[in-house]
Amino acid sequence: MSFITVQGILYDEKSSFMRGAADAPPYIRRVLNNGAANFSTELGVDLRNLPMDDKGDFTPKDYFGIKKITLDNLEVNKPLLTLGGDHSITYPVLLALAERYSAIDILHIDAHADLYDEYEGDKYSHACPFARIMEENLAKKLIQVGIRTLTTHQRAQVARFNVDCRELKDYTLNNLSHFENPLYISLDMDGIDPAFAPGVAHHEPGGLTSRQVFDLIQQIDSPIIGADIVEYNPKRDVSDITGALAAKLMREIWGKMVMNSK
Repeated sequence: MSFITVQGILYDEKSSFMRGAADAPPYIRRVLNNGAANFSTELGVDLRNLPMDDKGDFTPKDYFGIKKITLDNLEVNKPLLTLGGDHSITYPVLLALAERYSAIDILHIDAHADLYDEYEGDKYSHACPFARIMEENLAKKLIQVGIRTLTTHQRAQVARFNVDCRELKDYTLNNLSHFENPLYISLDMDGIDPAFAPGVAHHEPGGLTSRQVFDLIQQIDSPIIGADIVEYNPKRDVSDITGALAAKLMREIWGKMVMNSK
């Protein structure tokens, strides 16, 4: 019996600066299974006894093909963990989840708010997914953590959509354990400082430490119905440092998905 479902989305066509995130899912799996680390989480969950149903990696025929892939992989009462891919994949994944869940809250960890109405003429750019998500009421609440790149336009979007945007300069990571609705976690690897995660396209100094992100995930006490780990770019990594971090984040989210479903 499997306890969570995993899918890889090999897609980075909406990247605005540098391609390479489409290569991430197999790299994360390779590091996850390379024998350097065990399968126990920091909270004591032995993942060897809580297997995942890994559906494998998918290359969508087009952008909205991601929704169909996700619908095909969703299973009743089983959380879905998606490995990306650039951050544009979050919107079609949420389109699929919204067909199964009437209300969803989102915890978004990122350097960027990704709330542009459009970016470089593309409304589905990786800089825009949360504008589309909030426009279409796919989430009841959006909380953003680690943000340190807000433009004037994005500040207006934060106000427009009533986003709880925690700019990292204000260092407000408290009161993030309980959510009113089932939770989706969207984790952009560049939310973490490039000192800990150099393998990303957009290096944005002054970010979260890896420890802060682990603590943030571990304190969540609400059901987690889905999550994604996006924007890891193996082409920019150094000695698999970011890959190892992505694999450990995958383990910790996997463990919390199982813990919080009980």
